[in-house]
Amino acid sequence: MAKVLCVLYDDPTGGHPTTYARDDLPVIDHYPGGQTTPTPEAVDFTPGHLLGSVSGELGLRAFLEKAGHTLVVTSDKDGDGSVFDRELPDADVVISQPFWPAYLTPERMAAAKNLKLAITAGIGSDHVDLDAAIAHGVTVAEVTYCNSISVAEHVVMMTLSLVRNYLPSHQVVLDGGWNIADCVARSYDLEGMHVGTVAAGRIGLAVLRRLAPFDVKLHYTDRHRLPREVEEELNLTFHPTTADMVPHCDLVTINAPLHPETEGLFGDELLATMKRGAHLINTARAKIVDQDAIERALRSGQLAGYAGDVWYPQPAPADHPWRTMPHHGMTPHISGSSLSAQARYAAGTREILESWLSGSPIRGEYLIVEGGALAGTGAHSYSVTH
Repeated sequence: MAKVLCVLYDDPTGGHPTTYARDDLPVIDHYPGGQTTPTPEAVDFTPGHLLGSVSGELGLRAFLEKAGHTLVVTSDKDGDGSVFDRELPDADVVISQPFWPAYLTPERMAAAKNLKLAITAGIGSDHVDLDAAIAHGVTVAEVTYCNSISVAEHVVMMTLSLVRNYLPSHQVVLDGGWNIADCVARSYDLEGMHVGTVAAGRIGLAVLRRLAPFDVKLHYTDRHRLPREVEEELNLTFHPTTADMVPHCDLVTINAPLHPETEGLFGDELLATMKRGAHLINTARAKIVDQDAIERALRSGQLAGYAGDVWYPQPAPADHPWRTMPHHGMTPHISGSSLSAQARYAAGTREILESWLSGSPIRGEYLIVEGGALAGTGAHSYSVTH
C-alpha cells in the first residue's frame, strides 16, 4: 500500500464554501491541438467545487482509502518541523501545486527514502529538483495543458489591465473619487502596439491567438520555431533570442518554463534594452526575472508596469518588495487555479495515480522525468544541469 503526501493551499478564510457562484462548468473534452482532457476511470468530486485547498483534497481521499492507501493532506510545507518534512521520509508519492509548491530540494529528496513519484497538480514542475529526481530514480509527472488556457486568459486580462491603467482607476471608485485625469494619465490603447511572448508553447501560443483580434503586431521567440502556416496565420515575427525580440516590443509576456537557460533572464542588462515605458507580464516563474531589477526598472520609468502572479518564494512574505513597488498589477499565484482548471488538474492527478498504482504507463504528455532521464513533455520543455 502506498502513502500519498499531498500539499495544498489553505482553505478560504471563512471556511470551505457551501455554495458557489455557478452551478456548472462548460464541458471541455480536448485542448487546442487535439490532446484529450484527463480521462480517469472515475472522479469523486463535483466539477466547479474548490478542490485545490486542504479540505478539497483534490477529490482523492475516497479513491485512495477505498484501495487501502494512506492520504495525508497539509498546507504546512515550510520551516523547521513542517508537517511536510515530518511526513516525507516514508511517503511513496508527493503531490503539490505550483501555486503552493512543496519544494522537493536535493536534501528533501535524499530524506524521502521511499519516494517514487512526484506529481504536479497543474503544470510547471520546477519546484521539483529535476537533477535530484533523475539521480534518485523518482518519476515526475504533471497534468500537462490542464490550465494552460486559464493562464493565457490571465495574461490577456493583465495585458489590458496594465495598458489601460485599470487597477488604479478602479481604486479611484473604491475611494469615492472621480478624477478622470488621474485615471487616464497612464492609459493607452493596446491597438497597434508590438507584443512579444518569450516562448510560444501551449500558453504562449494561446496568448498570441487571443491577442491577435486586438490588431497588435505579434512577436515571439522560442527554441522550437512554430510551423510556417501558424506564423502566417497570425502574422508573427520570429526572433532567435529574447534579447533580439524585446527592443521591438511595447509589451512582453513571459510564458517559458524555469530551467537553467531562463533563470535570471530579465535582469538590469536585458531590461535596459527594452523600450522605455514597455510593460512586462510574468505568469511563468518569478525566478525568470531579477526581483530587484524589476523594482528598479519600475521606479526609474524604464518599465511602465509589471504584472504577474508568480513570486519567489511562494507564498510571498508580507514584506516582499513587489507588494509595494509602483505601477504593478500582481496577484497571488492564481492564474492556473480557477475552479474550471481545478476540475481538470484534479482529474488528471487521479489519472496519473490510477496509472502508477496499477503499473500502467503514465501518458507521455504528463511525463517530465522517468527512468532516470527527462521524458515526454519534460524532454521537450526542460533542461537539466548535469
